[in-house]
Amino acid sequence: MILIVGSTGAGKTTYARRLADELGGVRFSIDEWMTALFWQDSPQPIEFEWTIERVRRCEAQIMATARQLVSRGVPCILDLGFTTKEHRNRFRAFAAEAGLTAAVHFIDIPADERWLRVNRRNIERGETYAMQVDRQMFDFMEAMWEPPLETEWSADGGCRIDGSQSA
Repeated sequence: MILIVGSTGAGKTTYARRLADELGGVRFSIDEWMTALFWQDSPQPIEFEWTIERVRRCEAQIMATARQLVSRGVPCILDLGFTTKEHRNRFRAFAAEAGLTAAVHFIDIPADERWLRVNRRNIERGETYAMQVDRQMFDFMEAMWEPPLETEWSADGGCRIDGSQSA
């Protein structure tokens, strides 16, 4: 399994798509799952607890499916944000329990550049657009962001990617 890590607007989905194609793997994107399954029913304004409960449901199903795929030799590329170290640790623990590895691919790019990308994505609504991300949502996620340390992304074949190459 490959955990795609980066804050909002880093280019995670673009990178995950490219990597899935290169490896012949299956990509899981939490934004796509949430948009397809729950977003039309979401309370307005968005409520964090409501959202996180549904994210956890999606992740449980993603874990079950990824376990099956990886056990059959199919790489799984997880584009789930992995904003916090706790979130990454939970997936690494899951991988270890299943006898798998979870490599971290960290897309590192400054916040100001990421905000410009988010604005562009909001306007263009291209291939990687899943939902509108306003400045308040961006800042909320930014306050939660815990970049991985080198010890996280250098283990199990992980890497740090210059974000200017990811979007």
